[in-house]
Amino acid sequence: MNVPANLKYTKDHEWVSIEGDVATVGITHFAQKELGDIVYVEVETLDQTLDKDEVFGTVEAVKTVSDLFLPLTGEIFAFNDDLESNPESVNSDPYGAGWMIKVKISNPAEIDSLLSSESYKELIGA
Repeated sequence: MNVPANLKYTKDHEWVSIEGDVATVGITHFAQKELGDIVYVEVETLDQTLDKDEVFGTVEAVKTVSDLFLPLTGEIFAFNDDLESNPESVNSDPYGAGWMIKVKISNPAEIDSLLSSESYKELIGA
């Protein structure tokens, strides 16, 4: 199971890459595998400030739709527009081309509540 050590994770299977006060967010390899073939990613919260754990969008797979939860409080200032025409990149490259949003972090203290790669591996039994 691919769980990069340089990222942080949530119990809801999002990954977070932090650079300064910006967090890039996507879903993990485990999540995309569980969902199956992803056909659509919807984020209608661009340019909005949301609290940690609020729903920022949805990901639709062939058989299900799943909510996406914001891992850190902040303003969503970027959406990966490539997902509109290539949602399958979430399956093929979840930690790269399949990123979903970028967030300006409002409360850096919340970073401490995210899981390390080791803790996430324990959560998913990897």
